[in-house]
Amino acid sequence: MPIIVNLDVMLAKRKVKSKELAEIVGITTANLSILKSGKAKAIRFSTLEAICKALDCQPADILEFVEE
Repeated sequence: MPIIVNLDVMLAKRKVKSKELAEIVGITTANLSILKSGKAKAIRFSTLEAICKALDCQPADILEFVEE
């Protein structure tokens, strides 16, 4: 898939655990894990916004397009 999810990188940079982020954002740890693994088919803008607010980052810090 040409969209790469760099959520693990941002979590490490911000020293935030997945469980903490899931609680802040209001999603389950299972759904966050699916997103982190790149297996998610979609992400709601409201969820992306909440993640960006929690990690003080931009969407481009989390999602990357790579030509196949």
